[in-house]
Amino acid sequence: MHLSPQPYVPLVRHQPPPPDEARPGAAVTVTGPPLPSARGEVSAAVLSALLGGRPHAVSVDGRDPYGDDLQLALYLLYELHYQGFAGVPDEREWDLGLLALRRPLEQRFLQALRADVPPRSDAEQALGALLVEPAGHDGTSVSHHLQRDGELWQLREYAAVRSLYHLKEADPHAWVIPRLRGRAKAAMVAVEFDEFGAGRAEEIHARLFADLMRDLGLETAYGHYLEAAPAEALATVNLMSLFGLHRALRGALVGHFATVEVTSSPASRRLAAALRRLGAGAAAQRFYDEHVEADAVHEQVVRHEVVGGLLDDEPRLEPDIAFGVHATGLLEDRLGAHLLKAWRRQHSALRVPLSGDEGGKDP
Repeated sequence: MHLSPQPYVPLVRHQPPPPDEARPGAAVTVTGPPLPSARGEVSAAVLSALLGGRPHAVSVDGRDPYGDDLQLALYLLYELHYQGFAGVPDEREWDLGLLALRRPLEQRFLQALRADVPPRSDAEQALGALLVEPAGHDGTSVSHHLQRDGELWQLREYAAVRSLYHLKEADPHAWVIPRLRGRAKAAMVAVEFDEFGAGRAEEIHARLFADLMRDLGLETAYGHYLEAAPAEALATVNLMSLFGLHRALRGALVGHFATVEVTSSPASRRLAAALRRLGAGAAAQRFYDEHVEADAVHEQVVRHEVVGGLLDDEPRLEPDIAFGVHATGLLEDRLGAHLLKAWRRQHSALRVPLSGDEGGKDP
């Protein structure tokens, strides 16, 4: 198999500093994933700062806002608000130097999204368009491809790529809860309660996705496939982190959440069918079967109660909700195009193909 050429960046695995280099009294993350390799000057600067170097700004002028270097740099900085990285002190989450380093990266990303998403103010119209399913096979849809023509190695690559999202599923959306009121807050909590397993740890959707990965012979550790993930996948995760960490973007985060819930059920039905066709086990099938049923209900609650409640409370946020819907669609389309382009050439869509013992497509 021939892989598409990648820009050369030395593959140097960054090691955490010795314990005595950490600030006295600082709690050091020991259970997080290892830091990945740099993908360019910006991500190299972030990695250096995370490992104890002095944060220094790197110009983002002219850099691809959707490219590997900027998206990895953002992902590294955002991950400090989730599980962190092995060897990086927990207190670096709110390090002023790292926050200053993050700001121009966020601005470059957000400016590109606003430029590429035409301004639309009608949130209901934006969500309504998502309810229209194409007649027959959609050649631009990953779930349609996997259902009809996908191979098992492609399904495994899809699960590996999506693990960066699904193993933190619902986490960034929880940030919007204290920023909502009344009806919108109550409905949001109700949906999140289901996402987090309704009080049962074994039913947390992130746990169900880990079960799916295990059934497909994949590594289930949080963040394991960061090194392999293309920029298009990182961008989909960075989007919800960007929206979640900024109260000013709460409307966009609700738009993102609504998009996920509206589109999840039909796509999950196709992916469940793909898993059955390719002989995956019951645990793999269960994740998508669960989403077929749950998200069909969630879609109604989110549209009418979360979005409707927020618009009743803060009608001025309608353009932000619509922006969140369309920005989510833009990045999902970019990821889908990347995956399908590689797979139709029988190439791996990952930067680092899955190894043979993980059941992937060897180079």
